[in-house]
Amino acid sequence: MTDLCIDTSAQTRVALVEKGEVIARAHDDSTRHHAESLTPLIRDVLRKAGKSEEAARAGLTRVLVGTGPAPFTGLRAGLVTARVIARAAHVPVYGVSSLALIARAGLDLLAPDACVVAISDARRKELYWGRFFAEGPDDVRCDTRLEVGSAHSLLNALRTSSDRVLAAGSVPTHSAEALAGAPFGPLVELDPALLSRIVTARIQRGQEASLSIEPLYLRRPEIHGQPMERM
Repeated sequence: MTDLCIDTSAQTRVALVEKGEVIARAHDDSTRHHAESLTPLIRDVLRKAGKSEEAARAGLTRVLVGTGPAPFTGLRAGLVTARVIARAAHVPVYGVSSLALIARAGLDLLAPDACVVAISDARRKELYWGRFFAEGPDDVRCDTRLEVGSAHSLLNALRTSSDRVLAAGSVPTHSAEALAGAPFGPLVELDPALLSRIVTARIQRGQEASLSIEPLYLRRPEIHGQPMERM
């Protein structure tokens, strides 16, 4: 089982997972050059792993991709690339929310019954977030809809319960002051390799239908004006 794992919800991150072990990684920290950097990063991880740089000859079993929420342009680059590679390699493509990856990384460091609110930068001085619980040792369950809004909106949501902690790769500068008193748990990196664990767990439970690669934008591109709710 060889999984090519891609996430472009913030930076561009790629991992190759073989039989449950990460065998190569690559990333680009730019939040605006996903389309230019993604293909070279994929070739890089395939080369590091001793695979053919051609998708059709690389021995891939699955292509896995983070579905956001994220701004339109970067997220679209990841999803389109994942589809193209999967088609070339004649393998299935599966998607998981990028917030679920952040949540799983946080829950790996907490008690099994913990609850985390995973956050990421939505730009426009806003955040994306969702509340997650562990679903076994490898998956997560989101018990509310995913949200986009200001840090103050997030804090209001956190005040309704005392058992939630925030998990994030980093706190955006625009929200750092507002979130200074929030109940932070572990600060974790978004790790695309976690896609392999989550997808495998859901397929084993017969939940393949939950692995759609439909994008989670939550709001329309700026040219459309008003926010859009998507799940």
